[in-house]
Amino acid sequence: MNAPQPERFETIVIGGGQAGLSVGYHLTQLGLPFVILDAGSRIGDAWRDRWDSLRVFTPARYDGLDGMPFPAPRHSFPSKDDMADYLESYARRFELPVRSGIRVDTLSRQDGHFSVEADGQRFEADQVVVAMSTWQQPWVPTLADELSPAILQMHSAEYRGPAQLREGGVLVVGAGNSGAEIALELAREHHTLLAGPDTGHVPFRIEGRLGRLLVPIVLRIIFHRILTTSTPMGRRARPKMMAKGEPLVRTKPKDLLAAGVERVPRVIGVRDGLPLLEGDRTADVSTVIWCTGFTPAFDWIHLPAVVDGEPLHEQGVATGEPGLYFVGLKFLRSVSSAQIHGVGRDAARIARSIAAAANTGPHDRSERAIAP
Repeated sequence: MNAPQPERFETIVIGGGQAGLSVGYHLTQLGLPFVILDAGSRIGDAWRDRWDSLRVFTPARYDGLDGMPFPAPRHSFPSKDDMADYLESYARRFELPVRSGIRVDTLSRQDGHFSVEADGQRFEADQVVVAMSTWQQPWVPTLADELSPAILQMHSAEYRGPAQLREGGVLVVGAGNSGAEIALELAREHHTLLAGPDTGHVPFRIEGRLGRLLVPIVLRIIFHRILTTSTPMGRRARPKMMAKGEPLVRTKPKDLLAAGVERVPRVIGVRDGLPLLEGDRTADVSTVIWCTGFTPAFDWIHLPAVVDGEPLHEQGVATGEPGLYFVGLKFLRSVSSAQIHGVGRDAARIARSIAAAANTGPHDRSERAIAP
């Protein structure tokens, strides 16, 4: 039996979150044909599938993508469901061709074209944009396998709310933004321990009067224009920011203390089925929530531009792989690259690069400088 003929597109965008939709918007503005493939059953599911009380860390005035402001009071902080619904409305307003429920299994190059295999389907394209964040695959330390089966374990990606937990104490592992916010929520009903090093915190309330003054400076100037790969300061800062967790944005250490959250040292092992903390103390808890982050998980890309699961690129243009692009990665060009208010600039640049490549024809698609 002959294999089915692949569907053919000029450009395939993989990922239908804010990065992919932003790329789609700019391709549409340039009159270029494309399709967006997204694993979710519904646009915005990457936001809907997070914990129930999550709110966006930036005010609504900075939460809209190009061409469509976020429909909320400018100084409010939308919920994760508000953001999901906004993305769905955005795709509908601009009639972006999103195919939902298609999880890409492999991306390779065959016979001079990109080949995309997904759920038994095959697609071909001249150009591919991988529009996905750095945070893809939940990561849990191997010592989790040694914990007693009596302890309920879940990653922050699985956590929705306190109703999921068993009675008794809770250990939240990882003191970044997700860990701090989840610990603060759980402390209302459970004795809650929060393990992990201090990641620092924003020294003002983002919801307050000072926040209204300083947040625009941080987002639009520092994150968007100063801390970039084009500035000496940004190039020095990038390796440090890539290697460590983000400072706490909304939650403050004094908030955790006031709520009764007990800060404990990091988890270093397991003893008698219980988490062992640095300092030789065990945590006698009934639930462990791993807020230990995610790995990039780009190993499905079978191209030289991905090494050990990490994309090789220059401001989103894949290294040595003409026609392959990345949008949405952490510090792709600037701190704002992975943030809602900043992804549009990267998306616009990549769309212009695709337009330029389309105009040169298939035999002259070398990497080229893109105007900022």
